[in-house]
Amino acid sequence: MAVLGSIHRYPVKSFRGAAVGSALVEPWGLAGDRRWLVVDSDGVFRTARELPRMLLVVPTPAPDGLTLTAPDAPDLAVTVPDGGELMSVQIWRSTLDATVVPGTRDWLTDVLGVDSRLVYLDDPTRRATNPEYSLPTDRVSFADGYPLLVTTSASLDALNGWIDDGPRADEGPLPMVRFRPSIVIDGTTAWEEDGWRRIRVGAAEFRVAKGCARCTITMTDPWTVARGREPIATLAKHRRWDGETWFGMNLVPDNPGATISVGDEVEILAAEPAPDGPLR
Repeated sequence: MAVLGSIHRYPVKSFRGAAVGSALVEPWGLAGDRRWLVVDSDGVFRTARELPRMLLVVPTPAPDGLTLTAPDAPDLAVTVPDGGELMSVQIWRSTLDATVVPGTRDWLTDVLGVDSRLVYLDDPTRRATNPEYSLPTDRVSFADGYPLLVTTSASLDALNGWIDDGPRADEGPLPMVRFRPSIVIDGTTAWEEDGWRRIRVGAAEFRVAKGCARCTITMTDPWTVARGREPIATLAKHRRWDGETWFGMNLVPDNPGATISVGDEVEILAAEPAPDGPLR
């Protein structure tokens, strides 16, 4: 039987995430997930793709906001802004307004080494998902493109087996944290998720929008920020289509408002044979 093995939340995009026992599913993602974003002075988003040190910053939720912790820096308490200055921000192909969080620019610039500031998505209905793979009413927070990402422990085991048999076995086995999933499902077969179209996790139902093309963040050790060649090198041998490498599937909630918990039963409501090609 497939079950929900773990839940992961990332309050600030590209900062370190944390496992949680349960989470409320909102239309735009898990409650508290990626409502904060680091941007440059022009409002363009920053990520650990270019700034691996972002993975070392730990955001700890507090009743009124977050506490940010980073090596060789004092802790910074950040409060959810109540009103305040709106700034136009760009994240991938989306341009939308977000609230500037005062008192963060100097701290982030010192920690990251480049001019940076924090913004908060006060109204998560502002950002639409990619309409090519979702509905016009679907919304997403500051996640890359869709509200949630699902991975399976069986597929990670298969990937680690490939790495172990390859020329860079010393880089494995890789932990699931490299892939920054929202939820991890246990009890499936490897790559079964490629064919999923609708799933139920506990009382929450999701559409499977498309596969997730992976980037250089997966090649970065989140604890040391050292960058290697795995898993992209191995995924490129086994799971490369359309010039991209693929691991995990993007989800859109169909009945937001449900709470999911580790151990919940997972039911595959609709599926097709796993394709040997782009996961779309």
